[in-house]
Amino acid sequence: MRHLVTMSKPRILSQFSTTNGTSKSTTFSFPLLFSFLLVLSHGSFTTAETVTVNIGAVIDADSRVGKEQKVAMEIAVENFNNTSTQHKLSLHFQAAYAEKQVQALLAATTWHQSALLADVSTRAQVPVLSLSAAAVTPPLAQLRWPFLVQLASNASHQVNCIASILKSYKWKRVIAIYEDDAYGGDSGMLSLLSEALQSSGTVIEHSLVFPPLSSVSNPDGFVRDEVAKLLVKKSRVFIVLQSSLSLATHLFREANGLGLVGRDSVWVVTESVSSFLDSVDTSVISTMQGALGIDQVYSESGGSFDKFRGKFKGVFRAEYPEEFSYEPGIHALRAYDSVYAIAHAIEKAGGSNRTQKVLLESILSSNFAGLSGEIRFDGGELILQRIPVFRIVNVIGKRYNELGFWSSDLGFREGNTSSYGSESMEAWSDSVHWPGKLRGVPKGWVMPTVATPFRIVIPGNSSFEKFVKVVWSDALGKGYSPPTGFCIDVFHAALSVLQRSYSLPYEFYPKNDTYEALVESVINKTYDAVVGDITILANRSKYVEFTQPFAESGLSMVVPAKPDESKAWMFMKPFTKEMWTVTFLVMVYTMVIVWFLEHQSNPEFRGPWKDQLSTALWFTFSSLFFAHREKIQSNYTKVVVVVWLFVVFVVTSSYTASLTSMLTVPRLQPTVTDIEWLRRSNATVGCDGDSFVKDYLRNVLLFENVIEVGNQENYPKKFKSGNITAAFLELPYEKVFLKEYCDEYTATGPVYRFGGFGFAFQKGSPIATDFSEAILTISENGDLKRLEERLFNQLTSCSNYNSTTTEVDSLSLQSFWGLYLTSGAISTLCFLFFLIRAIKKYCDSFRGNPGTMTPSRKGAWNRMARFVRFLRNGGIRSPARAPSIGRTQNLGARDSMKWELVSPSEISDDHLQGPRPPEIEIPTRSE
Repeated sequence: MRHLVTMSKPRILSQFSTTNGTSKSTTFSFPLLFSFLLVLSHGSFTTAETVTVNIGAVIDADSRVGKEQKVAMEIAVENFNNTSTQHKLSLHFQAAYAEKQVQALLAATTWHQSALLADVSTRAQVPVLSLSAAAVTPPLAQLRWPFLVQLASNASHQVNCIASILKSYKWKRVIAIYEDDAYGGDSGMLSLLSEALQSSGTVIEHSLVFPPLSSVSNPDGFVRDEVAKLLVKKSRVFIVLQSSLSLATHLFREANGLGLVGRDSVWVVTESVSSFLDSVDTSVISTMQGALGIDQVYSESGGSFDKFRGKFKGVFRAEYPEEFSYEPGIHALRAYDSVYAIAHAIEKAGGSNRTQKVLLESILSSNFAGLSGEIRFDGGELILQRIPVFRIVNVIGKRYNELGFWSSDLGFREGNTSSYGSESMEAWSDSVHWPGKLRGVPKGWVMPTVATPFRIVIPGNSSFEKFVKVVWSDALGKGYSPPTGFCIDVFHAALSVLQRSYSLPYEFYPKNDTYEALVESVINKTYDAVVGDITILANRSKYVEFTQPFAESGLSMVVPAKPDESKAWMFMKPFTKEMWTVTFLVMVYTMVIVWFLEHQSNPEFRGPWKDQLSTALWFTFSSLFFAHREKIQSNYTKVVVVVWLFVVFVVTSSYTASLTSMLTVPRLQPTVTDIEWLRRSNATVGCDGDSFVKDYLRNVLLFENVIEVGNQENYPKKFKSGNITAAFLELPYEKVFLKEYCDEYTATGPVYRFGGFGFAFQKGSPIATDFSEAILTISENGDLKRLEERLFNQLTSCSNYNSTTTEVDSLSLQSFWGLYLTSGAISTLCFLFFLIRAIKKYCDSFRGNPGTMTPSRKGAWNRMARFVRFLRNGGIRSPARAPSIGRTQNLGARDSMKWELVSPSEISDDHLQGPRPPEIEIPTRSE
């Protein structure tokens, strides 16, 4: 036996709540436990028949959890001792360790207390079964604590369930509350929650951390002061991650007193609290009305559970009659399974000569179906045989309602259905009783009331008053009339849609400050929102919540305009250069095809080359005006001309319409068109000094001379005085400015796009989402368009101004290439058909004349030359009879004669009478 070695460790004072809300202190000495562990030998003794094994257990006997664990462990020991003939278990709690030698230890306290026990038990080589698990498994845990075995799984699945609930209702800001242990190590669940919320864009706005309540001298006052700090936070979604029942009792009582468990608030509690909803009295339940709770589902069916449950209720009622409920919870089931795992490991390890390592290996090889689920280990951690299923409950009345279930692989399942598959529990909303008896889903946000209206800051000195205008009643800027303008009208239109769902009392606060300062006042929560012509930018979106844009935004250059004096060549502008070129080529191609098809049979297209070319050219050009007079004879030519006339009709009509538009629409030319020229010449440009544009011009567009112009009326003055060469305005401002000065200024150059105009709210505000939906509604029903039209109708300086079309574009080939392709294809097909027919005729002219050399016997160049001469001389025309030259005397019958097709060039003029026939047949005498 080893000698006693005492180690100095701090005493841990744990305070837990009983059913009536009072607290007791349970003190157990870690020095005593550590000293005992270091003098362990085998922890067992042998009688003549059996081996008795001592097992130690660390519990909090004054808490509900500890009471359930104690009774469950005692039942497990009793059941084993009644069935085992070789081993008997002796269970010892707390300070009894100093008197007994234990072979294994059950740690039923917090994870960090279990880790402390594991540090010493590793040196003593005593297996420790922990009934709690780390939220996040520490790195190298198996190497650090080889004798530690965790009988509980980590909190990752539980945290994912909470994240899915928050995602279902689109709550974007939450407050996490948890009770830390004496060593400051229970923040693991907070890290898990933060990571799980990232996918849905939800963030933890604030975390409220409580020390162990046993270390606080005045729990009521301390909890009240800490909870009061939450009143200044906007979020009303509270997640109780880890809490003792004692802290939860104080927490909900104080939160109720401060009005934090009311309308539009949400409370979600984890298994550390919800597992006791069956065991607390109605005074605790009454403070938790409307809260949602989750706890892991375990099987309540089977003979083993029924026997355990019946025995547990009897023993628990006898030992703790003051408790409100006698039903066993998940903590009791795990405690029973822990004793069962050790007992059967002892049986498997054998007799009294076994070592602690053998016992550890036997525990790690456990594989049985326990009351809390399948028990198997890997690397000292419990292996989940199946993904946990969590029950979601809603505290209402004297107890709670079971809403449904959730698992990470199957999603949500409502309680009265039999199948999973929903990614959201929003469909359950009608079944949920929310805090404050709220109808509908809570916003999870501090909602305005008549007493505390929504504070909205607006620009008090907008450069363009058509968007936001504030008329101050005194020079000090204190009194003002109701603000007006396009942005204010959009706000009221969206608010009228929003108020169909709920009321939103508000107050405007005009401020003569920069737009960046207005946005900053929302970021620092001085105001709830800013309404006005606020441009949506990436760096602003990181800190505020923007609505959907209600006006497009972009940066455009405005410069003085001068009349377009280039009238001499106006007739060329309806078409682009490519369009003119292709039109000319198609006309020439059509001319060539028409000539080729007609000169064979049409006398008007024959004669000298000069006459043929001029006739074909005149015919094609005059067809542009439908003034051609030449008759066409070939059917192929008729097809080509019909298609060409259709092309001419479409092209000339388009040309006329485009030219008419260019001559009737006023055309102003900008004095400056190139931003690069402005940079090179170091020209001075102007902008609105109260916006981001000034920084954009300097940092992005790299202008050096940028001056602030101020309000809208100052721009013409700056231009006329020569102080600025160009001005850069956002698109909505540009439209208003050019509407009033359309005959003096024009927009030119590229447009640099931004996110548009929107309203900015505090980050995570659900009201921003509601306003976005309202803006989409007024956009879809036409209200937003009518507001825009009313804005421009108020500007009457330029009644003929059109903000969308200031110049008519030239017609390009892109609009006509299909028409030209069709014309060219049909012309080509007609040419090919004609050519094939000509070749056939040419070949037929040599048939039946053996004395004449056929084309196949001639050289290639000769054949080609004869074929061209054949075409040039009209060889494809219909043949005619030539006069009779002679008749063979030996033949008297007509059938003995043969006719030969020859080219007209081979017939002498003596044989021709009148006009030359197209083709001549010459009779020859048969040999």
